[in-house]
Amino acid sequence: MEISASTRLIVVIGDPVAHSLSPLMHNAAFRVLGLDAVYVALRVPAQALATVLAAQVATGGAGNVTVPHKEAVEGSVARKTDVCTHAGACNTFWTEDGVLVGDNTDVCGVRSTLEQLGVHGPGRWLVIGTGGSARAVAVVAAEASATLLVRSRNAKRAAEFAAWANGLGVHTEVARGPVEVDVAINATPLGLAGHDPLPADPKDLPGVRVALDLVYARGETRWVHALREHRVKAQDGREMLVQQGAASLSRFFPGEAAPIDVMRAAVCRALRV
Repeated sequence: MEISASTRLIVVIGDPVAHSLSPLMHNAAFRVLGLDAVYVALRVPAQALATVLAAQVATGGAGNVTVPHKEAVEGSVARKTDVCTHAGACNTFWTEDGVLVGDNTDVCGVRSTLEQLGVHGPGRWLVIGTGGSARAVAVVAAEASATLLVRSRNAKRAAEFAAWANGLGVHTEVARGPVEVDVAINATPLGLAGHDPLPADPKDLPGVRVALDLVYARGETRWVHALREHRVKAQDGREMLVQQGAASLSRFFPGEAAPIDVMRAAVCRALRV
């Protein structure tokens, strides 16, 4: 990849962000498409977020957003798509007519990945976490007419999330103790570090048949392995990353068809044991 003065810069902002495979995935796509662009990761502490977003506006920037900034960016963009508004979180932005526009392609990623896992229609879903990714899960649960349970280490945040999700039209309750669900989704960062505790003990999820860990890791996450030992159909977040990334690329470069097989291959190579 040759970088020149005309090369377009696309970024992913977050804190932490060093673990992100988005640069590897998108740069592989840019090469195949012959685009004069480069994708980089920027660690952005919360106190620097407003400054970085202002710089994106000034330079006609575009990019993605990861933890913990998705909700803050949704409140900062000048315009947003309906799905971004419904989710209350933004993971994709670009500049249009001199202002930042926000979207939420996590919703597309969650929806597509759950469909690949055989999740269709209503059921009882558990989402672990209350941040931007959990909000995308709630939007998809509303579309599926699912009942949603939310679990968080912070009781106040769990109650606030449940109230917000009920406002979307999805029946939502705070989960306490073991819960019987059909689908369990980890929307926390637990699993990024190998010593992290499991998001939920599989023994506390009687009846669960499908689980999606939005975290991805080399060799897959400990939670995925633990669930499979209990005969649960489980998958980590690599396909979610690919699906939302493909949708994001189409926002950055309208009219370009994302080379999803190339993007998936780049991610899988990086996560090989």
